Amino acid sequence: MQRRQFISAVAASAAMNASAAKTAIPRRPYKDGIELSVIGFGGIVVVGQEQPAADRTVASAYDRGVNYYDVAPSYWDGEAEIKLGNSLKPYRSKVFLACKTGKRDAKGAELELNRSLERLHTDHFDLYQFHAVTTMKDVDEITGRGGAAELFLQAKKDGRVRDVGFSAHNPDAAIALMDRFPADSVLFPVNFVTWSQGSFGPQILEAAKRKGVRRLALKAMAYTKWPEGSKESDRAWPKCWYRPVEEPDLASKAVRFTLGQDITAAIPPGEGRLFDMALDIASNLTPLNAKEREELLATAAAVEPIFRA
Repeated sequence: MQRRQFISAVAASAAMNASAAKTAIPRRPYKDGIELSVIGFGGIVVVGQEQPAADRTVASAYDRGVNYYDVAPSYWDGEAEIKLGNSLKPYRSKVFLACKTGKRDAKGAELELNRSLERLHTDHFDLYQFHAVTTMKDVDEITGRGGAAELFLQAKKDGRVRDVGFSAHNPDAAIALMDRFPADSVLFPVNFVTWSQGSFGPQILEAAKRKGVRRLALKAMAYTKWPEGSKESDRAWPKCWYRPVEEPDLASKAVRFTLGQDITAAIPPGEGRLFDMALDIASNLTPLNAKEREELLATAAAVEPIFRA
């Protein structure tokens, strides 16, 4: 081999090894022998991208080891579902795909489920969830006669969904729904500010563990609310309804705080740069030490959390 060819080969090998190291997103047990990447891909990431760009974004995440994808029909009026569905076609059989419905009645939920299956080019979801359970009224409607719970259980029986669960924005409602419905998983905010300043998160985590419900996390990189009266067009992160953590050191501590809890995976914000930051943090994941945890919680003092218990 000539010297120039040898140098090129060594450089190519080094680049491949560096790329491989960068893709090593850890995985954790979910259930039934399934392991999920500790960082999940939220469908909002591809919103606003042209389809070829969305395809590249999804391919890059998959190549880095992301096998958990989550979306909902309400994300930008279906844009997230349509683009993610197209981009996931080459990988569908190799990934864990979660979707949601905001409908609380069985008939409405079935219509939304079937439309989502069509948009995402799949015959089943690995996880189907009630979206944003926030009030006891939500719980009553979901579990009442003709409620969406009936559809979820039927869809699980006929194979359109494998697991069923919900995302939660209120601890009391979350715990009540786990009491009334055989959820496989719960997706809820696990965030250092809401945890320490809003007392939101620990009670859902503990209730889910007692019931054997798998835990998935939202809002790891949330910080606080946008200033009152601020316009979406003026925000640095227009796809975030809250102000996210963007400073790298604080973001690292925030993500590591969330992944330091007894959960399987966390879904970062739908902003591409923040999602990439979360992947970089997770690819070199280390537990928070006592000093780092103390420093992190100190930064949360007097910060208004996006959720309170």
